Amino acid sequence: MQFFAFLATLLLLFRIRKGLKYSILFPKWKNILHLATATCVIFFFVFESNLHDIVNMLLWSAILLALLLYIKKEPDFKPQTPFVFSHYPLVAAGFITGLTELAAKDFYKEYDNYFQLVYFGTFIWIFARMAASKKQEEQLRIIGQRKTELEILVAERTAEITRQKDELQETVKELQSTQAQLIQQEKLASLGELTAGIAHEIQNPLNFVNNFAEVSAELIDEMAEEIAKGDTEEVLAIAADIRQNLEKIRHHGQRADGIVKGMLQHSRASNNVKEPTNINTLASEYLRLAYHGLRAKDKTFNAELVTNFEEDMPLVDVISQDVGRVMLNLFTNAFYAVQQKQRKSGPDYKPTVSITTLKKGDMLEIKVRDNGTGIPDTIKDKIMQPFFTTKPTGEGTGLGLSLSYDIIVKGHGGNIDIQTEEGEFTEFTLSVPV
Repeated sequence: MQFFAFLATLLLLFRIRKGLKYSILFPKWKNILHLATATCVIFFFVFESNLHDIVNMLLWSAILLALLLYIKKEPDFKPQTPFVFSHYPLVAAGFITGLTELAAKDFYKEYDNYFQLVYFGTFIWIFARMAASKKQEEQLRIIGQRKTELEILVAERTAEITRQKDELQETVKELQSTQAQLIQQEKLASLGELTAGIAHEIQNPLNFVNNFAEVSAELIDEMAEEIAKGDTEEVLAIAADIRQNLEKIRHHGQRADGIVKGMLQHSRASNNVKEPTNINTLASEYLRLAYHGLRAKDKTFNAELVTNFEEDMPLVDVISQDVGRVMLNLFTNAFYAVQQKQRKSGPDYKPTVSITTLKKGDMLEIKVRDNGTGIPDTIKDKIMQPFFTTKPTGEGTGLGLSLSYDIIVKGHGGNIDIQTEEGEFTEFTLSVPV
């Protein structure tokens, strides 16, 4: 019967080796398992040649028990636990059979067949458990195969998602670049409106300068004639007239210089530094420039400009270039609205754009109102969105009000409120902290 113990030991080593064959642990245990198998074979032939059957039985039962205890404490062999446990009945039967034969030979001989039957039954139990473990291994193999397929599928999906993410990131970069270009176009469009207004506005002082220069040239000719005649009194009178003309030339030259400086200031990139600013002066200047900018395009257009400035308005810390850009955008939109309504209305319609400033508590309000086309309720909530425009293609980028919102709300901690009635009026209220 000791052969069955030897065979069970070999089967156990073989089963463990097979279980680890496709595992990353196999290189670690490969040589040890080969050595243990070879040692068992050597022990079998040595024991068979030199030891009594009873001692041989007890030794193989002890070897198998030692091997089982060693396997139990090693975590690497944990998946083999159900098959390992199936050997304990064989070990117990071996010890009981051997010890009974040593201690009670007569009793053993009387029931020898029963002992052998029990021992053989425990050996058959090992084979039954081996068959069950093979089925379990097959299930584990199928699960492992499915796991591998899922890992490949996950890797493919991950690669696809990564590729899509890279494409989306590239798209976002392109959109950001496009947005920056559109914002720059909006700023350039704003500058274009301002430049048209400035060109129209600057024409007046230049006309005065030219006219007074021509008159002064004629006076100098007259003064030369009077000097030749020796009429000192007339010479002094002409000189006084020339002096007045020069004062007027200087005055209108300074006016033209101020307009040019305003243009340069507006075109200069904002330094994001808030400075004390007279809102009334800023609003008046940009209202006039926006009006003349539209008139430079349409000589037939006229509108009434109404200013309601609160007196003694305190200086407000704002980024004047940015707030000026917002005002220019609102004024331009207001003039565009009344111009569109004028084209559809009769001669009784009178385009009017008004600007009102007032101080309420710690907030300064700037109201820009027109009696133009108004804003439909269906799009009122959309007009602050980037790229949304009601103007025909090519006449607007849809960024003017969006940039205005960013400047007033995000840049100055203020607010923009809209009151409108379609076909009647629109009023924008800018609120900024004083």
